[in-house]
Amino acid sequence: MAETVSARIKGRFTTCELVRREELTEDLVKFWIKPAQPFIFKPGQYCTIGVDGIERPYSIVSSPDEEEIELFIEVVPIEEGGHLTPLLDRLDVGAVMTLRPRAKGIFLLKPQYKHHIFVGTVTGVVPFISILRKFLNDPEYPEPADGVARDDYTFHVLEGASYLDEFGYDEELTQLASEHDFIKFYPTVSRPTEERNADWTGAEGRINLLVEDYVDRLGTDPEETCIYACGHPQMIEDVGRRYADTAYAFVEERFWKEDD
Repeated sequence: MAETVSARIKGRFTTCELVRREELTEDLVKFWIKPAQPFIFKPGQYCTIGVDGIERPYSIVSSPDEEEIELFIEVVPIEEGGHLTPLLDRLDVGAVMTLRPRAKGIFLLKPQYKHHIFVGTVTGVVPFISILRKFLNDPEYPEPADGVARDDYTFHVLEGASYLDEFGYDEELTQLASEHDFIKFYPTVSRPTEERNADWTGAEGRINLLVEDYVDRLGTDPEETCIYACGHPQMIEDVGRRYADTAYAFVEERFWKEDD
C-alpha cells in the first residue's frame, strides 16, 4: 500500500491501523488507530490520516498518555461533497491508512489563564477532551505559568448539537463534572421540539447564543479567563465577535472543510 500511495501524496508519511470503531449515528463514527511508529502530540493538536492518497486533518480525542489515537469523525456523503470520510466509513477493523508522522496545531491550553471556557459543536469538543484527560492524568501538565497555580484552574465545556445522540462524550463529561468540582459540562440542543430529541431535558438553543449568559453568570475575572471555540465556522465567528472588544482572551480552532 505504501508504495502505491507514495506516488499520490508528497512528503513523509507512515501508516496506522484501525484497531476499533464505533458508530454513534449514521454520520458520526469514532476511530481508534494504532500508529506504525511512535507518534508524539500535545493535547489539542491534530493528526492527518489518509486513504488512497486523500488526506484530511482530525483533532485527537485521546491524551498523549494513551496507547491508541482516538478520533471522532463526521461522515460527509459523496453526494454532499465528501471525499475522505466516505472512504473511512467503509473501513473495517484491521485496515491500514496513511498517517503524517508529525502532529500539528496550536490550539493548546493557555496556562496563563485560570478559567477555561471550552465552546464546541459535536466533533468540535474533541480537543477539549484531550486536554481534560491529560490534565487529570498528568500532574505535570500544563507547564506552570507565573502567578497561576494548578489548583486555580477551572474548566467549563459548553457543547452544542442539533440532536442529543450527537454528543459523543456526554457520558464522560458528565462523570468528570460529577467527580471534580473544577469541571463543568453544559450541553444544549438546537432542535428541542423534534422527535429525535424527545428525551432531552437539558438546555435548548444554539450554543453560540448561550455563551454570553453562561459566562456572565459564571462571574470570573475576564483578564483571568480564556474562551476557546472549535467546531462549525459560523459558531466560531459569532462567539469571536461577541468577545472581540472585551478583556476575555479568545482562541479558535478552524480547519473545517466542506469537502472532507
